[in-house]
Order: sequence, then structure tokens, then C-alpha cells
Amino acid sequence: MRGWFPLPPLKRENSSFFLVSLRLSMPTPIRLRELIRTIRTARTQAEEREMIQKECASIRSSFREEDNTYRCRNVAKLLYMHMLGYPAHFGQLECLKLIASQKFTDKRIGYLGAMLLLDERQDVHLLMTNCIKNDLSHSTQFVQGLALCTLGCMGSAEMCRDLAGEVEKLIKTSNSYLRKKAALCAVHVIRKVPELMEMFLPATKNLLSEKNHGVLHTSVVLLTEMCERSPDTLSHFKKLVPQLVRILKNLIMSGYSPEHDVSGISDPFLQVRILRLLRILGRNDDDSSEAMNDILAQVATNTETSKNVGNAILYETVLTIMDIKSESGLRVLAINILGRFLLNNDKNIRYVALTSLLKTVQTDHNAVQRHRSTIVDCLKDLDVSIKRRAMELSFALVNGNNIRGMMKELLYFLDSCDPEFKADCASGVFLAAEKYAPSKRWHIDTIMRVLTTAGSYVRDDSVPNLIQLITNSVEMHAYTVQRLYKALLDDVSQQPLVQVASWCIGEYGDLLVSGQCEEEEPIQVSEDEVLDVLEALLASNLSSTVTQGYSLTAIMKLSTRFSNVSRIKKVMSVYGSSMDVELQQRAIEYNALFKKYDHMRPALLERMPVMEKTAATNGPTEVPQTNGEVEPSVLDTKTLPGVPQPPGQANDLLDLLGGNDVVSVIPTAPPTKPVSAGGELLDLLGDLSLSGGPAPAPVPAPHTSVSQPALLLDGLSPHTLLNDVAAGIPPMTAYSKNGLIIEFTFERSNLNPNITVITVHASNSTEAEMTDFVFQAAVPKTFQLQLLSPSSNIIPALKQGSVTQVIKVLNPQKQPLRMRVKLTYTHQGSPVQDLAEVNSFPPQSWQ
Repeated sequence: MRGWFPLPPLKRENSSFFLVSLRLSMPTPIRLRELIRTIRTARTQAEEREMIQKECASIRSSFREEDNTYRCRNVAKLLYMHMLGYPAHFGQLECLKLIASQKFTDKRIGYLGAMLLLDERQDVHLLMTNCIKNDLSHSTQFVQGLALCTLGCMGSAEMCRDLAGEVEKLIKTSNSYLRKKAALCAVHVIRKVPELMEMFLPATKNLLSEKNHGVLHTSVVLLTEMCERSPDTLSHFKKLVPQLVRILKNLIMSGYSPEHDVSGISDPFLQVRILRLLRILGRNDDDSSEAMNDILAQVATNTETSKNVGNAILYETVLTIMDIKSESGLRVLAINILGRFLLNNDKNIRYVALTSLLKTVQTDHNAVQRHRSTIVDCLKDLDVSIKRRAMELSFALVNGNNIRGMMKELLYFLDSCDPEFKADCASGVFLAAEKYAPSKRWHIDTIMRVLTTAGSYVRDDSVPNLIQLITNSVEMHAYTVQRLYKALLDDVSQQPLVQVASWCIGEYGDLLVSGQCEEEEPIQVSEDEVLDVLEALLASNLSSTVTQGYSLTAIMKLSTRFSNVSRIKKVMSVYGSSMDVELQQRAIEYNALFKKYDHMRPALLERMPVMEKTAATNGPTEVPQTNGEVEPSVLDTKTLPGVPQPPGQANDLLDLLGGNDVVSVIPTAPPTKPVSAGGELLDLLGDLSLSGGPAPAPVPAPHTSVSQPALLLDGLSPHTLLNDVAAGIPPMTAYSKNGLIIEFTFERSNLNPNITVITVHASNSTEAEMTDFVFQAAVPKTFQLQLLSPSSNIIPALKQGSVTQVIKVLNPQKQPLRMRVKLTYTHQGSPVQDLAEVNSFPPQSWQ
């Protein structure tokens, strides 16, 4: 074809020249500064992604071409994209190539990229171990510093083991720049490989004699890490307390130093670090605490509080004072500092002060009480977190002396607080009023005020608790029913209040109509007006089904207290066809009382007797409290067959007992697995082998006469309780160790004096709750023993509650009672197990 002619073949030297020319013709990559400026001009996210993708494509092409000239620039741009959140993993190997370069600028970007793009989960990082080792021995300190920073940032356990020797050598060097970086790198090495800690002990001691503040700071950080990880190291470094005190004193007393001054305070970062280390060294150590008392007092009194820097130091000082065994005067000074923090304009400082006071209120209650007014003022703060902390601290400060004033403030807070606070505040008021109420009238008024203000937010058990309180306050019945009737006329939206009011009107409606109130001026109310109010509650759209049930029952009760019975019969007949099944059933049963059982109605609807507040039940095997009436099915008199005990369980209890004349019982079952009503007792008289061999299955208990029962519940009539003669037997403390306190209280039966009922009360005086609590007991063969289910397996901290469990012991031979107990629980994450013998039972419990 015309115009076309073949090209001659390229020789080797010509092809090389062609490729070089092609590479030189590629555009020069833009600088990092230009890339940042370009990306910032993007108006949308899509436009920014397009720019990033285009630049990433260019960088990939450059990497494929093995372009050494602009590799450093491309990796820097890639790191910027990584900071923006875009993937940059394809630059990992390029970082390793930069690290291997001889140029410092390349190494700097390479190490920075390695710290950002690599971690110990990727095998690529192992490739640079040799490079780091070479750079740790480099002649330039800045290259050595880069290697130390990278190892301290992302070094794996394998790398730390390989390079720990080089790090330890650099800690001993005379160059302060390298010593501080090596000390920080040693912190990372210890975290990854704790067994290498001993390697750094000699060098760490020498670091504290350094004058350079940077080296001092890193040495204190290294010491803190060692002391926190090893109790032996902590004991070893306690002798450094005087030296740390001198360093801190020099910082406080030194004059102005422009290198270390921050807002007029000399090196506050170093001061804070030393205070934290002193806190660790002085914890639970009298001598170390005594050595640092004076310097802590100087820091607390000489530190300027006008700037946030001073407040930071004071806060660390307070934490140190409260954590060590400091003097009482010093602790009061620390709490006064927190009190001054409450007056600070900074919300963060006020929050920190409230949190710290809440932690110390249990140990230094009187000192915190001095700042009660300031704490109460924090309830008016606009910040919700400050208000919550102030509320919690206010409840912690309530006692019998200030209950009236504190409740006044807290009730005012309950009126005005946000809904999110009302539930917790109402619960706190209930607990405080129950514990410290000066009188029953005050108690009733306070709870009614809470129900009126935040009735929809109170706990579910508030209604029965208030009903019980009212029932037990016989002299307050007329006053209470009058107050509740007035509250009903004002507001029917608070359902718990309406339920309590309906119950009280049904119980004491005759007192309301007769106007027998002596505490305040009685009101004149007719029977029809009372019935009008209750019927309005039944028809109200605001009333829940539960509230309507309360109202219907109240109307029925009034049939024995009011004369207008025909109106009440009419109400019952109307609701006998109610669409609500619950109301319909109630009304039909009440109608049956009027028609078939009218002669029983006055007795069935008579006023409730005084209720006894009982502790939490120990499971369905206990006799329920039903106002003196016990169903025959609860106390079944038939003898139950013995239950075989698993061999492993038997062996465990043999280990527990460790004697020749004792026999074990079934261990406690978790409270979530109820046993059958009446309870079953293993045949404790079976021949269990105590010689270490396998124990045979227990023999079923034979049927015996009532005079010598085989089961603890045999011989009791269906209407007999076990606590007829509880008076006269003193309680005893059976166990007290490591904050766990086990107390026994005793009961005896009239009809079967051979049975002793022991109630175990387990409480916890430590600051952490005890979980997975299991109580086991065993007695000699001459006794029979039964354990019922515990009320819980968690013992609250600071004696804020207890776990109860019932033990029933049959002692037909009237021998002195002996018992061996096994306690198992988890405390602060560590399992605890202990054995104890209890032999000093009161004679009244077994004679």
C-alpha cells in the first residue's frame, strides 16, 4: 500500500532507550501539598472519591514501574488517603522498601507508613525485624529513634523477644534522646512479653537519677507499668519512695524554668505521673504512705488552682491521698479540695468532683457531709450527667439527722427533674424513707408525695409496700384514708396512687365517712360520694385493668362497712358482663358472695390484720406467710422416699467433711431451680464410706411414726408453723473472714421440739459484690439435716443486702449441735473456697 513501509527491527540498545524514553515521558506525580489542596476543593463526597481513585491508580502504576525517585512522595500521599479513611494496604511493601533505604527522608516516611498500615496480625511486619535491628545500631541517633518508635508502636511479641537486648542497651546509653525513647519502647516490650521485665530492672533504677525531664518522665511511666504488672516488682521498688518524693519536692520548690513551665507550674505532666506512681507504691503500705504524707500535703496546699493545669495536679493528689493509708487530716484536706471543685465553672471539674466524692462517702462520711449544701445545689445544674451524680451523692449522704432537710430538697428535685431521673429518684426516696423515717406519719406523707409527683415512674413493689406500711400504722388509718381521698379528687392519672387510695378506701371507708381523723381537720363525706368516686375510677379511661380491679374490690369491701348495699350489688351485676375477663370474673365471684354465701361475706371482707414484713423467701419449700392460714398441701405429712445422691456429689461432700463420724446432705440448688413443695430429705443415715472409696447409694428412708419422724416435716399438722417458740435463742456469728459474714438465727417448733430451724444470713462488707455464692453444710450421723434453696447467689457489697437460706436439723438425741460448712463464691473475678467448723451453738438451740 502506498505510504506504508515496514519499520526495521529494534536492536537491544534501541529498545532500552525506547523504554527509558517512555518512562521519562510519564507525568511527574503531584506533591502531597497539591493533593491536599485538590481534595479540599471537592464539593461532594462522590467528587472526592473520584479524585482519590484517580490518584490511587497513578500511585499503583508508579509502584509497578519500580519508580524509586518518587516512591517516598507516593507513600506520603497514600498515608494521607489512609487518614481520610480510604484503603491503602497496597502500599505496605513500599513502606518496607523505604525502610531499607539509606536516606533518612525515606526511612522516616517508611517507618511512619509501617506504624499506620501494619500491625502484628499481618505477617508482613516480620520482614522488617532485621531492618529495625540494624537501625537500632545506626550511627545516627534520629534513625535509632525512628526504629525505637516503630518497635514501641507495633512490635509483636516475636519482634520484642528478638530486639529486647538492643532496647536494653539503648536504655543504658548516655544519650538522653535515645534513653527516653528506649524507656517507652521497653514499656511496650513488657506489655507484650511480661517475662522480659527482669531484664530492664537494673537500668530502670538508674533512670531516676537523670536530670533530663523527658528521661525522668519515661522512667516513671516504665516503673508504673512494672509495678502494676508484678507484685514482686512492686515490693522491690517501694524503697524508691523517698527518691520520688525528693523529685516531686524539687519540682514544686524549683523556680521558673521556661523549658518546663506550663501556666506557671513546673512540668505538670511529670508531677501527675509521679503522683500516680506514689499511689501505687503507697497502697496498703503504712511505711510508704507515711513517707509521702508531707509531700502530698505540700502539693495540695501550694498548687495554684486558677488554671486547669493546677486542677489536674490537685485531682491526682486527691486520688493518691484517698487510695493510700493517709492521715485523717490529709483526707479531710483532700475532700475539701473536691468541695472547692464543686464551685468551679468548668462542668468537667464539677463532674469529676462529684464522682470522687461518691467513691469516698462510705469511708469519710462526716467530711463529705460538710459540703452537703454545695452538692444539693448541683441538683439544679443544667448538665444531666452532673445532676445524676449529684442525685446519687445526695442519697448517699442521707442519714437520721438530716432526713427531713434532704428529703425536702430531693422531693423538690423530683418535682422539676426530667422524666429520665424520676424512676431512680423515686426509688431512692423510698429506700431512704424506709430506713431513716422519723415517724410513721412523715413516712406515709413522703411516699404519698412521691406517688402524687411521679407515680407512673415508681417501682412495681411500691404499691404493696405502702399498703403494708399503712396497715401496720393503726393509729394513722383515718388520717391516711382522708389524705388519699383528697388526692383522688385532685388527680387520677397516677395509677399507683389510685391503687393505694382504692385499697385504703375499701379497708377504712367507714373511718372516712365517720370523720374520725385527729391529725388534721376531718372532712364531711357521704357514702354515696365515696361510691361515686370509686365508680368513676371503674369507668375512667385513665384506669388500667389492675386499677379497675382495686376499685371493684374496694366497692365490694364497702358492702360490709356502708349501709347502701343495694347500690353495690347493682355495680357487681353490671360488671358481671364486662368485656374484661379479670373484671368479669371478680364481679361474678362477688355476686356469688351476695347470693350463695352471704353469711360468710362479713368474715371474708373484714379488715386486714397487721402484716409482718418478711425477708425474701428461700424458695417454694418454705412455709409461705399467708396471714396465719396455711394450705394443707404446703405441709404434706406423708413420708417421701429418699433421693439417690450422685456419687461425685457424695465424694465432694466427703472431702468437705474429712471426718469419720459425719455425714453430708444435698448441696444447695440454684435459686432458679425450685424443688417440690414440702421438700425432700436424703437418707442421711446411709453407710457412706469415708475411706476414699466410692460411696454407695443411700437407702430409702423407712416409714416411721409421727413420734419419731424420718423427715423434718413429718409430725407437723397442716396448720402449724415452725417459728412458734423462736424467742429466747440468741443469734450467733458462725463465720467472719475476708469480708464475708455468716450469721445464724434459730427457731424451734412446739409440736416437734427435736427440730431446729436455722436461718443463715450471709452479708458482705467489702466494696465488691460476691457472686456464685454456694453454702453447704454437714452434721454428724446422729443428726439429720436439710438445706433449702437460698434467696440468691449474689451477696451485695457494703452490707446493702444479704442472702438468706434455711437449714432444718433433726436432733432426736438432744446432743450438742456440731456442723461443718463449705463456702464457695467468686469475688473480684477470683474464685474463693473455704471450710469452717461451727461448734459453739447456743444450748437453747439443741437442748
